[in-house]
Amino acid sequence: MSTATIAPPADANIDHSKALSYWSDVDPDINGMLGGFPQISRVDIQGSRNFVAKLRRASKMTAGEKFARGVDCGAGIGRITLHLLSTLCTTTDIIEPIPKFISHILTSPSFAPLRASNRIGSVYTQTLESWNPPPNVKYDLVWNQWCLSHLTDVQLLEYLRRVGGALSEGGWAVVKENMSTDPEGLDIFDEKDHSVTRTDKKFRSIFTEARLEIVRTELQRGLPKALYPVRAYALQPILVEQVTT
Repeated sequence: MSTATIAPPADANIDHSKALSYWSDVDPDINGMLGGFPQISRVDIQGSRNFVAKLRRASKMTAGEKFARGVDCGAGIGRITLHLLSTLCTTTDIIEPIPKFISHILTSPSFAPLRASNRIGSVYTQTLESWNPPPNVKYDLVWNQWCLSHLTDVQLLEYLRRVGGALSEGGWAVVKENMSTDPEGLDIFDEKDHSVTRTDKKFRSIFTEARLEIVRTELQRGLPKALYPVRAYALQPILVEQVTT
């Protein structure tokens, strides 16, 4: 009789309190946010800008037309809001559970022009798994980057279902995350920050279960080979006709 045991899934190891403790000790600067690789910020932002440009062209948006409202999910110190979403959206909401990161956004001189012109919308100091989109708000662009790894698979599924219901007609949820390189095709748990790096296959399965379809996906180029591959997905709700036919 075999005594082999089946290892629990990677996300079973996530401890949210330890993850929050880890990030609470991280410096509120680009170096801290990007794990000691601040030099990747520029190529990352440019890659994201190109990705959104392709979405806009495919949707026949008018050149220079801004999205009415976006949301930066797991925003950290607002790197993506400052360098990307503020150039794309009239108003950007913020979701971030670490108070000192929120404080940076609300007090840093870099954000002063956005604050003065009311370009920063609602600010939610809470985790993504606890966030419920306000019922009277629809988002044209929901940006999730390097943050969904702190949610369990079940939490991610439930979160994406809520996000899908909060999208405006034609709006997108973008997921941009590290990809597992495990040789056996498994998710990878990181004990340092209590995160899980998922496989492309796992993401696609969760998207489908959340009734979201991938309308575009591509790998980020130009990152150091020492880092995980990074893939961006643009998601939209699956229409009822698509589900039933």
